[in-house]
Amino acid sequence: MADHSRLGRGLASLMGEVAEEGPTAPDQARKPRRAPIENLKPNPRNPRKNFTDTELDELAASIKERGVIQPIVVRTVPNERDNFEIVAGERRWRAAQRAGLHDVPIAVVEATDKQSLEFAIIENVQRADLNPIEEAAGYMALMEQLHHTQDEVAQIVGKSRPHIANTLRLLKLPETVKALVRSGKLSAGHARLLVGHVNAQALAELAIGEHYSVRQLEEWVRAESGKAGDSTFDAIQKKSQKATKDADTRALERKLSDALGLTVSIEQRGEGGTLHIKYKDLDQLDAVLRKLGR
Repeated sequence: MADHSRLGRGLASLMGEVAEEGPTAPDQARKPRRAPIENLKPNPRNPRKNFTDTELDELAASIKERGVIQPIVVRTVPNERDNFEIVAGERRWRAAQRAGLHDVPIAVVEATDKQSLEFAIIENVQRADLNPIEEAAGYMALMEQLHHTQDEVAQIVGKSRPHIANTLRLLKLPETVKALVRSGKLSAGHARLLVGHVNAQALAELAIGEHYSVRQLEEWVRAESGKAGDSTFDAIQKKSQKATKDADTRALERKLSDALGLTVSIEQRGEGGTLHIKYKDLDQLDAVLRKLGR
C-alpha cells in the first residue's frame, strides 16, 4: 500500500507551500521555470469541472496586479517536448489567460497517471475547491481507476471514513438534483436526505424555495417516507410553487420553526392567513402546547 501521509506532504511541497509547512520538496520536483501559456493543457483526470466566471475574474484581477506567484505543477506530454499537462493549478492557468499573460511559472514533475489523479484530487479537496458532486466523483475515481478502498481514500485525502461514504452517496441522486448541488443552491446536507427518494427533485426545489434547514427537510422527508404516486408528487409540487413568499414571511417562519423545533409555514391571505405547525406524533404536539402555554 502507498504511503498516504507521504503523498499528502509531497503534494504540499509541489504546491509551493514548503516555506509555510516545512517539509522538503520531493526529489522529482524541479526548479520552477516559465512556459508559454498555450503550451499547457488541462488534466483530463482533474475532478474539478466547474470554474465560475466570478472566481476566475477575481483571480485574474489579482494576477494582473501581482502575477502568478505559485507555480503551476505540470508533467511533460509524451513525444511533445515543449508541451505540458497540468497536474495541479488549472484554476490559476485559466485565470492567467483572462489576465492576458503570455507565460506562467511552472514546476515540472515526473508523475504517472495514478499520481496525477491523486495529486489533482488531493489539491482540490484540501483547498475546498470542489463542489460536493465533484468531490464525490474524485473519490469514486480513486476507487474505480486506482482500486483504492474507502478506508484508503480517507487516508489519502485526510478525511474520515464516514465522510467519504456520505459524500459518495450523492452520486446516486438524479442528475437534476446533482445540478442544484453543483450550483450551490442545495447543500450536501440537504441532498443526502434525498438519496433514493422517489420525489427527490420536487423536495429539493421545495427546500430551496422555502429555505428549509436540514432538520426541517428531514422532517418533511420522514413524513413522506413510504408514500409514492402522483398525489404525493402533486402535493409537493403545489407546496413548492407556493415558495414565492416575501422575505419577511420566510424570516418569521424560520424564527417560529427554530423556537418550536418543528416545521412552521405561514399562508398569507389579505389581512389574515393561516399558521401551520407540522408535528409527527402526540409527544411533539404536547411539547408545542407546553411551549405555547409558557
